[in-house]
Amino acid sequence: MPIPATRIADRTMGLANGLNGSTKVKRSPSNLKKLFTKTLRSTGVKYIFKTKAKPKPPAEVVRQVRLLLEAVDSIDDNDDPNHFDKMQELDSLLHDMKAILYGSNECEPAAEACLQLTQEFFRDNTLRLIILCLPKLNLEARKDATRIVANLQRQPVNSRLIASDYLEANTDLMDHLVSGYDDPGLALHYGAMLRECIRHQVVARYVLKSEHMKKFFDHMQIPEFDVAADATATFKELMTRHKSTVAEFLLENYDWFFTEFNAKLLESTNYITRRQAIKLLGDILLDRSNSAVMTRYVSSKDNLRILMNLLRETSKNIQLDAFHVFKLFVANRNKPSDIVNIIVANRSKLLRFFASFRIDKEDEQFEADKAQVVKEIAELEAKGPLFSGELHKFPGTPTASGELYKVPNRAL
Repeated sequence: MPIPATRIADRTMGLANGLNGSTKVKRSPSNLKKLFTKTLRSTGVKYIFKTKAKPKPPAEVVRQVRLLLEAVDSIDDNDDPNHFDKMQELDSLLHDMKAILYGSNECEPAAEACLQLTQEFFRDNTLRLIILCLPKLNLEARKDATRIVANLQRQPVNSRLIASDYLEANTDLMDHLVSGYDDPGLALHYGAMLRECIRHQVVARYVLKSEHMKKFFDHMQIPEFDVAADATATFKELMTRHKSTVAEFLLENYDWFFTEFNAKLLESTNYITRRQAIKLLGDILLDRSNSAVMTRYVSSKDNLRILMNLLRETSKNIQLDAFHVFKLFVANRNKPSDIVNIIVANRSKLLRFFASFRIDKEDEQFEADKAQVVKEIAELEAKGPLFSGELHKFPGTPTASGELYKVPNRAL
């Protein structure tokens, strides 16, 4: 704690007057100067004027982080007597790295510092070490590490994202990140890193073509809500960001993908899962890149049955999103005969449903779409005979709330 200048002066004058000793000191200017200097040194006042340590160069910060991570990764916590000190230093350095990349309240991040840090970070295996050592870091260090990894995916070096090059040569790291959803304590950190890595098309393609895609349908149903929501956010990113890659994936994996999507998501017993799934399905099918996939999807009577069930949900949000997919079945100019016959067999009930189908706010586009759907249904003609046991019957007359009775879930 700094000592007030008045106390320093009092002490100096006391020494000069012999108050703090038995020997009287002669009051000459040179003696006073010596006593004042001695007092400054003895009381630590020199620290008042001590300047802050010069910040380490960004590349040096990365190198020190790498060395500490290597030590943490290779030595058991109990075998290293200096483990605690190393972890404290690592925490501090990670915080410094984050400050370089994101700036602070006082200053914006410096472009040159970010460039130097990025180059050194991807020059060696710092990213790999951070991912592998994340379980050994404390919570704040995990947060800093996650933000560092996220930021570095967007840092250009000579107009190029070198993070993409590194990840293309180290795709096994994506296996580790996706597997992070198996650990609730790490899932949110690994999930956030994974979503940022998916920004690179080469990474998204790797994940889409891997066995991990099948695991996502289970990750999205994990009992821990935060983890399931995070997995859903990552799944959505995979299925919407890189359109050409997604279209290629869906065409090659149509059967198993939509079998899983329908059974585990659209027909889930969890309301949140159904709501997110039907919204995502609409985003996928309404994207022009997926026109071939959309045509195939709306030609399936099983898919139509699922959509008719979703129209009866009490949730307006699910009903509305289901409507946007259902209208694709109706608008299809090349409807298979079984699709036409199901709609015709349930025409009167469908028309009564849409007559009472409203949304909370005025939407001219919705009203126009609904009017077109009603017109198409009214004008449809059956293809072939309609046998009583042949078709699913759409639910009966809407209830007062607009809800429809459920379609039987038996094979057509």
